[in-house]
Amino acid sequence: MRSLGTRFLIVGLLAVLMFIPTFFVSLVVEERDYLAQQTIRDIGREWGGEQLLSGPVLILPVQGTFQVNETFTVTDPDTGEETEEIRQVPRIRRTDPIYLLPEDFALDLTTETEIRSRGLFDVPVFQALATMGLTYDLDSAPGQIRSNEEILWSEASLRLTVSDNRALRGEASLETGSDTIQLEPRADGQAGVIAALGDPRDHNGYTLTLGFNGADTLRATPMGRQSTVTITSDWPHPSFTGAFLPNMREIGATGFSATWDIPHLARPLPQASRQDHDQSARSQSAFGLQYFQPNDFYQKAYRAARYGILFVALTFLTVLLIEGATKRPTHPVQYILIGLAQSTFVLLMVSYAEQIGFGAAYLLSAGATTALLTLFGLVGLKLGLRTLILGLMLAITYAVLYLILQSADYALLAGSTLAFFALALTMYMTRNEDWYGPPRDPSKTIFGTPRHGHPQTPQKTPTQTAPQAPPELPASPQSS
Repeated sequence: MRSLGTRFLIVGLLAVLMFIPTFFVSLVVEERDYLAQQTIRDIGREWGGEQLLSGPVLILPVQGTFQVNETFTVTDPDTGEETEEIRQVPRIRRTDPIYLLPEDFALDLTTETEIRSRGLFDVPVFQALATMGLTYDLDSAPGQIRSNEEILWSEASLRLTVSDNRALRGEASLETGSDTIQLEPRADGQAGVIAALGDPRDHNGYTLTLGFNGADTLRATPMGRQSTVTITSDWPHPSFTGAFLPNMREIGATGFSATWDIPHLARPLPQASRQDHDQSARSQSAFGLQYFQPNDFYQKAYRAARYGILFVALTFLTVLLIEGATKRPTHPVQYILIGLAQSTFVLLMVSYAEQIGFGAAYLLSAGATTALLTLFGLVGLKLGLRTLILGLMLAITYAVLYLILQSADYALLAGSTLAFFALALTMYMTRNEDWYGPPRDPSKTIFGTPRHGHPQTPQKTPTQTAPQAPPELPASPQSS
């Protein structure tokens, strides 16, 4: 029989080799997760996709008078000869417009979510209603023009950029006082809406209302000198993201409410400019939330596959320690069967979770794997009453794994603690072990055959005795 040290090395090598099936199991989980994410993207795009509101921006057209060189044909009155000469003449042409950002920007976003299903996959989507209160400092506009330019106040417009016009649904209106201004889609190749205001000096602020669909994320840009954004939703799992986190938030089982208060000093955008900073605002200052699905079973299954090698090693170690001095140690093939059974656990969990949910699928898969390995220990490994120890260890292992999968924040803590205690228990149980085993007869090879030049001498057995001389015959009488 090999020494315990040698068996430890063999079992350790088998545990490392079990990385191969767990690796392929993780690939299967990744493939299913990719399919789920692709389905989410497809449904989200069809419903409206990710939404980002940027603006609204007040645009003031500007025109200027410029001296330009033009060529004229001149005819000499005496000779009738024609010549060309260049003269400077005044011409009026459009120049870069003025972009004014709001002074006070109050955005109230209310969303209602619903679950859309396709095949095995569920996707959260939302319907949103945005209400914006806007004021602009028109007195800052004249400071942006040159002496030869003038502002075309009567051609002012208000522009709001969105992610996709196909997502716009329901109400869409722009009001100033008691007047309603018509909204139109942008005609410059960008997604959004625009409204012809007329002379904005006749208006005292605006209220813009817009309904739209969306999925996955909802964001906005802080375009005002003082921006106050409030998002209210019935989704209980928001994941706040972007350049700013909310100042206040309340999250409950029935939804959440979050508020951002952002001054203009917190974002690198001028209040009045001759350049359009919309793209810069969208890429650098956008904030909002993601409609997060916490701990979906693909994430849990992938973590289970990553921790799989640890739990396979713990099972191998348990079997090695409890088999003791049995006459028939566990064969490497039996260890491989144990490892394959635990690798199959992850596949069972994913396949059943897609049908009956994570909790029931985990209970079913862990129970089936524990029962299989316990029965194998009793019948296949001949562990006898020590099979109870194996079953208890498996139950504890899968209970700890469930806690790890349920709480991603404490997964590393639980896994490392379990590995430490397993190592400590092994060191304690093997504290008196003779790792080298009994000394070997130097006259024998590892296979027990005699070495060359050292013939084995037959040993006497205890029952053997030395040959005895035959009994002496009595002497015959001498003749006289």
